[in-house]
Amino acid sequence: MTSVGVLRETADDERRVAFTPDTARTLAGRDARVLVEAGAGQAAFFADDAYTAASVVSRERVYDDSEVLLCLRLPPDAAARCRPGQVLVGQLDPLDDPGPVHQLAAAGVTAVSLDLLPRTLSRAQPMDALTSQANVAGYKAAVLAAETYPGFFPMLTTAAGTTRPAQVLVVGAGVAGLQAIATARRLGARVTGYDVRAAAQADIASTGATVLDLGQAQSTDDGYARTLLHDEADRQRDALTGVVPRFDVVITTARVPGGRSPLLVTEAALYAMRPGSVVVDLGGNVEGVPAATRRLVGDVTVITAPELAATVPAAASTAYARNVLALLGLLMPDGVPDPGRDDEILRAVVVSEGGQVIHPRVLAALADRAGAPS
Repeated sequence: MTSVGVLRETADDERRVAFTPDTARTLAGRDARVLVEAGAGQAAFFADDAYTAASVVSRERVYDDSEVLLCLRLPPDAAARCRPGQVLVGQLDPLDDPGPVHQLAAAGVTAVSLDLLPRTLSRAQPMDALTSQANVAGYKAAVLAAETYPGFFPMLTTAAGTTRPAQVLVVGAGVAGLQAIATARRLGARVTGYDVRAAAQADIASTGATVLDLGQAQSTDDGYARTLLHDEADRQRDALTGVVPRFDVVITTARVPGGRSPLLVTEAALYAMRPGSVVVDLGGNVEGVPAATRRLVGDVTVITAPELAATVPAAASTAYARNVLALLGLLMPDGVPDPGRDDEILRAVVVSEGGQVIHPRVLAALADRAGAPS
């Protein structure tokens, strides 16, 4: 019987858990043994005694007694605590920060990173943790913006008069951006969406939002945004600097997979916005604002929240756990981990095996790091 261990997340701002009582019950029904670290689900409102189909044990026991380990973020103690042959499944961020997974490989750990999942494959959709967590983050971004904005999102007509609806711009129309657009519209705001990709502009229009067209539509063949050339990025930024001050609320969600987030909202644009305006930055697209902060720039509230899904821990954990459960069905088809099996999804998400990093894109990221000037 394979033992699957659930690690408690240790980051200060992390409240999610990789597996919920429901998914633990389902996996146990497949003749697997589930070990959950004590307190793993507490911050997401899943008490230890809710894991009735699992054994709640210490962190040491989870590491020592599990063949497969589950997490959201890469545990800082994983390389030191894991033993050769163990499988670690999580969102390990190996393209942006390949060093830790290189250490896992050196320790003989088979690292499986959900954020490398090929999202264009229909059979991979139940495992798509990036999409599930982006949905949560986009929803929360709109709610957070509405809570912070000192006016109303909807138009309200009362005996005291009529208030105009808030003007909201969502920059980036991936999963998070589209969910932010939809949520802001449900809250009654007048919403405009912008994305550099032509296909995404059609997605924005399908929500009923206005499409902001700056005349720069382009993307890679797989539909993802590509890193713009220097002059293209300058023109895009200048165009947005002229547009952003028209809006009461701006939500930015634009990211380039495996690349640096584009700078889209300049300080000049922030200072030109109306007093009381709000900017929520999910994508790292706002100039001069450090990560995970709330600050005033002039009279504009800027909230940088790259891990906003963690602030909706019950919903986000439930969605993520279902993604992990679906992946385990592929990883353990006969109840035993088989990460080396020839499958296009496994080839895309297995980063290290047999003591080596085997993923081509992660190897390229490591080579880039090695060649970068210190």
